[in-house]
Amino acid sequence: MLQLRYSYTDIIEAGADEAGRGCLAGPVYAAAVILPPDYTSPLLNDSKVLTAAIREKLRYEIERDAVSWCVASVSAEEIDEINILQASLKAMHLAIKGLSIVPGLLLIDGNRFNPYPGIPHQCIIKGDGLYMPIAAASILAKTHRDEFMKSISSQHPDYGWEHNMGYPTPEHRRTIFSKGITPWHRKSFQMSEQLELELDIED
Repeated sequence: MLQLRYSYTDIIEAGADEAGRGCLAGPVYAAAVILPPDYTSPLLNDSKVLTAAIREKLRYEIERDAVSWCVASVSAEEIDEINILQASLKAMHLAIKGLSIVPGLLLIDGNRFNPYPGIPHQCIIKGDGLYMPIAAASILAKTHRDEFMKSISSQHPDYGWEHNMGYPTPEHRRTIFSKGITPWHRKSFQMSEQLELELDIED
């Protein structure tokens, strides 16, 4: 079972994580979650190691049981303007801002974060597999983003977003090569992807 850091302190801690950073299309999402001090869940883990069905089950439980939670996103257009790292960090800030309770400490998945005004933070590499508040945030960010990508997949059905969620699968990359990009694509991501694909085809 994952550790729940704030069960050992009097500080209210919020976990924050993002989803969709490595995608070629769609927004980047982030979530912030404050769990109850006595919260337990035998299934809760890093969203990447769970099945879609378990993620959806956990999403329902987290949204029902969390003291506070918020999900936010930054568009592909803004990702192109400010770069994916800054867009991911901005999405985290927006999610933290949306919490109904101000936490005393932020637990951030990864090794980079722009300080949030008035709240100290701790970056934890692979924190979504170590601490429940971060794992819960990873679940919400992932499930909300997947839901959005499925909702727009019918607009451009050839790209397979209903199952690749905008990630650079061979199917997705080859469709970009043959049909070009859509308004949902991150233009700043396309140059290196197209060159890599051309090399793959030549090989």
